[in-house]
Amino acid sequence: MDTATFAAGCFWGVEEAFYDEPGVISTRVGYTGGTTDAPTYQQVCNGTTGHAEAVEVVFDPSVISYEQLLKIFWQAHDPTQLNRQGPDVGSQYRSAVFFHSEQQCQLAEVSRDALDHSGRYQRSVVTEIVPAATFWQAEEYHQKYHRKNGGGCGF
Repeated sequence: MDTATFAAGCFWGVEEAFYDEPGVISTRVGYTGGTTDAPTYQQVCNGTTGHAEAVEVVFDPSVISYEQLLKIFWQAHDPTQLNRQGPDVGSQYRSAVFFHSEQQCQLAEVSRDALDHSGRYQRSVVTEIVPAATFWQAEEYHQKYHRKNGGGCGF
């Protein structure tokens, strides 16, 4: 098994993009890339911790590749929006790939650069590609939120 971590706005919709994909073993939403230990949703929403709402994806690389996960990630949001996705504004909604290995870093950079030069967007891709940091699991009511409640933020 391998792990991938992505931030692309509200984590509810981003998680939904991944959890039914063949080869995805599990998903969980949480916070990463910040400076506060064990942040709460309220702290992250206030924008004071530096964390992004993110999704951690555990996957079987013999069934789904990291490149395929990147493709889902790019399709799940607008990577040209800096610190926002749709109505959600703040650095906690930034677009980011948190890589777990040098290979993931290289694949993410190649993928981002190809998308940026593809002509799909009029603006530049602003997605950060940074080393994975501690992933703090979000409160239970956020896990698989769409499955439990339907609706909410999405893409």
